[in-house]
Amino acid sequence: MTSERVLELLADIRIVPVIVIDDDAFASEVAAALSVGGIRCAEITLRTPAGLRAIEAVAGAEDFVVGAGTVLTAEQVDQCVDAGAEFIVSPGFDDEVVERAQHHGIAVLPGVATATEIQRAIRAGLDAVKFFPADRLGGLETIRSLAAPFPGLRFVPSGGVTAGNALEYLAHPAILAVSGSWMATRDLIRAGDFTTIERLSNEASALVAGIPS
Repeated sequence: MTSERVLELLADIRIVPVIVIDDDAFASEVAAALSVGGIRCAEITLRTPAGLRAIEAVAGAEDFVVGAGTVLTAEQVDQCVDAGAEFIVSPGFDDEVVERAQHHGIAVLPGVATATEIQRAIRAGLDAVKFFPADRLGGLETIRSLAAPFPGLRFVPSGGVTAGNALEYLAHPAILAVSGSWMATRDLIRAGDFTTIERLSNEASALVAGIPS
């Protein structure tokens, strides 16, 4: 799948769940619960030792797009691609991470917080970035200010995004999708509470239904 197609799918789904998983044995069930709930994608982070194995367990699932989050090095990009990740997300802008993802022909959403980092992203040929940590950086108001001089850029806010403010973000044309964990928290995954994950995913997908991408 091309990087452009992956970004189109994320824009269509509108919500990218951020998954922190401690036991990769739960990965397929988490993905299934999200998918049944209408959210056909996930960013599985490398914050735990189980992250890479969880990506591998989910990769190839029918009609589901899995990405890797908290990717900090070019070597990790290689590992995630080998595991089957279809997009890469990093908390900050790292030239080597971006270049390695592009080398593999995979979508990459580097984190940005300033206009300077956005200019680096544009210079690297990107038209979509992660805005992190959104809540600490002024949220939607800051994105509005940054979007004005960079009209071709799309943002994926992450950090403090909830069911209570997702709609406000998504109503802005510069927002590609929102990134959050409220529908599949670490505690819910640890407890194996896939029924609740499915219910919260269904509520989240219903919440954003009809908002143009």
